[in-house]
Amino acid sequence: MKLSNLRPFVPSGKDYALAKAFFLDIGFVDNWSDEALCELQFGDAKFLLQNFQHEEMQKNFMVYVNVDDLDAFYEHLVKLDLSRKYPGVKCSRPEKRPWGIRELHLIDPAGVCWHFA
Repeated sequence: MKLSNLRPFVPSGKDYALAKAFFLDIGFVDNWSDEALCELQFGDAKFLLQNFQHEEMQKNFMVYVNVDDLDAFYEHLVKLDLSRKYPGVKCSRPEKRPWGIRELHLIDPAGVCWHFA
């Protein structure tokens, strides 16, 4: 048996439209959407952005994503000046973490932590 695809349902927080705009700004494309759910894709990575708010869940929800060039991706994010447009958004510099993987952390508008490695 082999798993071939995993698409988490990620909460948007209180502003679904803002969360969707954030992901489109960083490079995801909208494969399909309605007022409750959309499938967003960047390269081969896909996830479902859900029009759902639960603050405690959002602050404890994390997603891990591999990128081809972490430094180039970080520079891309820096140029977008995301924290100016999206309050609460934070991005750390790429660094080697205690678990031995070099990654950056991007906090989205809902408070979800994205680990890009």
